[in-house]
Amino acid sequence: MDSAEQYGKDEGPAQKVSVSMPAGRIAAVKARVGARGFSAYVSAAVERQIQRDLLEELLQQKEAEIGPPSPQVEEWAAEIFREAETLATSERLTDDRKENSGPEWLAPKAS
Repeated sequence: MDSAEQYGKDEGPAQKVSVSMPAGRIAAVKARVGARGFSAYVSAAVERQIQRDLLEELLQQKEAEIGPPSPQVEEWAAEIFREAETLATSERLTDDRKENSGPEWLAPKAS
């Protein structure tokens, strides 16, 4: 048994692995989190992908059990996802503004 297989998904010591990805993506991650935050950023991205995969498997299982969702449910779900994306985009824009405005203690006070 491989030593990594003896631990749960969030357990055990950190291990080095080799991952290939486009140079531009690597640069984008480093620009966002710095070289020292790279591993944590990639680990969080992998965890989100595992969650998505598990959700997809659950949805497929439920669809096999009870049938596909109605058009009304599909539209409702699509609207929820659009709202979530709008909120996420808004938060990213707010975060970008904070990053580009300098330290918080230098920010002008609202009058």
